[in-house]
Amino acid sequence: MDESTPPPQRTGGGALGGRRLGRWLGGAPATAVLTGVFVAAGAARTLGWAGVPGTAVTAHSFPSQWWAVAASAVWPGTVPGFVLGAALLPAAGAVAERRLGTLRFAAAALAAHTAGVLAALGLAYLLRATGGTWSGQLLGHSFAGPSAMALGALTAATAGMGPLWRRRIRLAVLASAALLVLYSGSLADMVRLLAAAAGIALGPALHGRAPRLRAGAVSRREVRTLTAVAVAVAAVGPVLAGLLPHAVGPLALLHLVFTGLQPTDPQTVKALCADPSQGRDCAAALLQQRAGAGAVFMAVLPSVLLLVLAEGLRRGRRAAWAGALALEAAMAVLAAVYIAAALAPASPLPQGEWPGAVDVGMFRNRAALVLPLLTPAALAVLLAAVRTHFTVRAPRGAYVRLGGRLAFAGTALALAYYGGGLVLHRGFSPPPGPAQLLADLPDRFLPLGYLTDTAPAFVPESVPATLLYEGTGVGFWAAASALALASFLEPPDAAGTAGRDRAVRLLGSAADSTSLSWMTTWAGNRYWFTPDGAGYIAYRPLSGVALTLGPPVCPTTAERAAVAGFAQFCAANGWTPCLYAVPEHTRRAAAALGWAAVQVAEDAVLDLGSLSFAGRRHQDARTALNRGRREGILAQWTTWAQAPLAVREQIQAISEEWIADKGVPEMGFTLGGIEEMEEPAVRLLLAIDAHGRVHAVSSWLPVHAGGTVTGWTLDFMRRSGTGFRPAMEFLIASAALDLKDQGFQTLSLSGAPLAHSGAPGPADSALDRALGRIGSLLEPVYGFRALHAFKAKFGPRWEPLHLAYPDPASLPAIAGALTRAYLPHATAAQHLGLLGRIAAGLLRPRTRPRMSPTRPRPGKDPDRAH
Repeated sequence: MDESTPPPQRTGGGALGGRRLGRWLGGAPATAVLTGVFVAAGAARTLGWAGVPGTAVTAHSFPSQWWAVAASAVWPGTVPGFVLGAALLPAAGAVAERRLGTLRFAAAALAAHTAGVLAALGLAYLLRATGGTWSGQLLGHSFAGPSAMALGALTAATAGMGPLWRRRIRLAVLASAALLVLYSGSLADMVRLLAAAAGIALGPALHGRAPRLRAGAVSRREVRTLTAVAVAVAAVGPVLAGLLPHAVGPLALLHLVFTGLQPTDPQTVKALCADPSQGRDCAAALLQQRAGAGAVFMAVLPSVLLLVLAEGLRRGRRAAWAGALALEAAMAVLAAVYIAAALAPASPLPQGEWPGAVDVGMFRNRAALVLPLLTPAALAVLLAAVRTHFTVRAPRGAYVRLGGRLAFAGTALALAYYGGGLVLHRGFSPPPGPAQLLADLPDRFLPLGYLTDTAPAFVPESVPATLLYEGTGVGFWAAASALALASFLEPPDAAGTAGRDRAVRLLGSAADSTSLSWMTTWAGNRYWFTPDGAGYIAYRPLSGVALTLGPPVCPTTAERAAVAGFAQFCAANGWTPCLYAVPEHTRRAAAALGWAAVQVAEDAVLDLGSLSFAGRRHQDARTALNRGRREGILAQWTTWAQAPLAVREQIQAISEEWIADKGVPEMGFTLGGIEEMEEPAVRLLLAIDAHGRVHAVSSWLPVHAGGTVTGWTLDFMRRSGTGFRPAMEFLIASAALDLKDQGFQTLSLSGAPLAHSGAPGPADSALDRALGRIGSLLEPVYGFRALHAFKAKFGPRWEPLHLAYPDPASLPAIAGALTRAYLPHATAAQHLGLLGRIAAGLLRPRTRPRMSPTRPRPGKDPDRAH
């Protein structure tokens, strides 16, 4: 550096943080003012101003100090309350104000805070009849601070967000607030929960729309995420109760494990036990000897395991779902057993003399003791309801290896405890012999809550003995948690992907393939390989039917032999073969074997060599391209792995918005989603502006011929409801022109099920007419024909796709298999809702004549139907 050049000035961290906070609050003036007033009030109180009457709202604030409801919103209460308010207000408040605007934010914040305070005090009065000492303590608490105001404004702002973040924010806020109410149980916790609920109720009105009472559909990925969040939040509750010594909530019983178990002086224990008249006190004191750092860990062991299982749930692991369900069910049963023991007329130990006892005096109505059952029981019901979404299996033998490692760790720790106990026996009181150590061994591996009704045979006194005594169980369960987490991080079903890897290699070297062939590599398919190993058929065994996806991947001359061999394979397994979405040459090969067929879709193919968007026919494509250029919209190619995290988050948000907007189960089989676009060979084309906002996304699957990629197939096609409207026309036209310049031969817009370019005529079979009728019934829900008409705007050539089957008697089973393939995760309630929407469409009177199948229906948004 030149000497005349002044050295760069180093900016202090505090100044940099202050500037960032200033920029963050710059677009939220009301939040900035409220934050400044709140911090100034905190500083004034720190300097000696203890407050004025009514700055904190209590049950006695009415009617003389009614103004305390509003004043309490900016008054610092306790030190933890001040810290929470100083963090929540600028963070949540700024987000809400940017969404709502200053006036609506102020209205939402004040209304939610007021509603939360009044509702919490009213509920506390109502609970006096059944809540025992908890309601009395609620009425003795006070509340001050902006935390309720900030949470209420934030939840109100979610009414204007997309479904993805609306669900996530509401779940996180409500679950956390409810958790604090149930375990901590203070008036402030209840005010925050009810203020957040009030914000959700106010949100639609602030956005000028009616509340949406219908719950939108949720993707499988999001169901996994939300379930994992619910399990993780519930797992933190017992730990929270243990860490809060003054927790009074209805589920705060775990704090007895911590506050009731305090290490007792060994000399005191000896003195008590030396007096025969102090037998009870001796037993209670001996129970205290179980307390310690290791005991604390063992007491919260279920929570630790649930947090590990929550990560597996987020990844869709079947083993994590089974483990979480079993653990929640076991916790519910054990809670019921303890509660029943507490309510029994007589107990082995008087109530209150053993740390696990339930203080029934907390409840005037003992029926309220069922509350500790609610959380694990509700989560068990939730897990059972979403079981179909957790299908990812670990590699074959993964849990056999896990069990072996746990057995080795348990055996090694047991031997170490036994041998160490013999060596360090003088560090225990009384010194144990070999039999006592062996009898105590199971207790070292059990959580603390299972042991508090029996006195220990001996307790540690020296430091090495204490480490051995407490560390054995901690070491085992820490290893078990780490090994379980590692199993969830392993690539799923490595053995099952062996067939897929072989199929991918054959597809990449195939002489010819169709636009649907890449879909044979998707999860859920099984593979039958031809005897010579040169080809394969992908299929799914559903409802006794082996449902294939596309034609055999093999030379066209070998198709007939492949179909015949696959039929024999199915017969050997008791399945009915069915070839779905196969082209004309495969239909002919099946017909030569005596099979029947019916057309079920049409593939829209653009020949890129002769492509030109000239003429009136392509006016929509040209308009979209020109408008995109004027508005600064770019068509950007990428892959899922190459896309920045912010872009991937936007893609997920667009997808969740689309699913919720449809309100019907997400389809699969030949319609891919987020998981299918994560494959490195799949290309993404984004409509993105100069600010990095993604307006639409499409995914493109490779089409192979002669050992190379010769074309691409459109799969995923979704756009934002508030973005660039002709985004899909823009993306498809841009993709066609770009791929033409890159030297590719074809571009397939894929097929729309139950739609084709010609209306059924008198020569069509009864099955053709029936399928046409089914397409009409499903049109109001899925819009297959509107999608077909949308693709017709690009002037493709249409290639029919058929369903081929050997026996007409198997058509009902084939229909069931197709339903399960396209709606693999739909629940019974969703099926009933789908039938209801179809019925409503039938009952709705038609006010205009039937449209031509080659033109879009006015007002219909075809790209939203894909």
